[in-house]
Amino acid sequence: MFKKLVTTIFAIFFIWIGLKHFYDPDIFEPIVPKIIGYPRFWVYFSGIIEMILGFLLLFKKYRKFTSMGLVILLILLYIANLNMWINDIPVGNMEFTTFQHIIRLFIQVIMILSILFIGNWFTFGKKMDKNSE
Repeated sequence: MFKKLVTTIFAIFFIWIGLKHFYDPDIFEPIVPKIIGYPRFWVYFSGIIEMILGFLLLFKKYRKFTSMGLVILLILLYIANLNMWINDIPVGNMEFTTFQHIIRLFIQVIMILSILFIGNWFTFGKKMDKNSE
């Protein structure tokens, strides 16, 4: 039950963030590293990927594959967060302190571990069988 709830929360979160890339792309564009160019493209592209993976996370059949895709995505997207941190780029009207960036990094690691848990890449405590959720 707990795992199903966490999975649903993460799925909704990724779908919502993906949608946000389309209705408010201006908030994401400044943190796209200049070296890769085309920030609007990357914002839309990552939004599509987030929505697709978030949706697929809801289906047990695709969950293991999807969770690894989300882990890779979270690692790649952290490059934008790192760019924001190194170059002191505000998001919207908000500038982050070093402490806030460290908290964001910690949250990113927690999200990655949670997604790995959701995809049954590892479990906490008792061994889970394939039928448990």
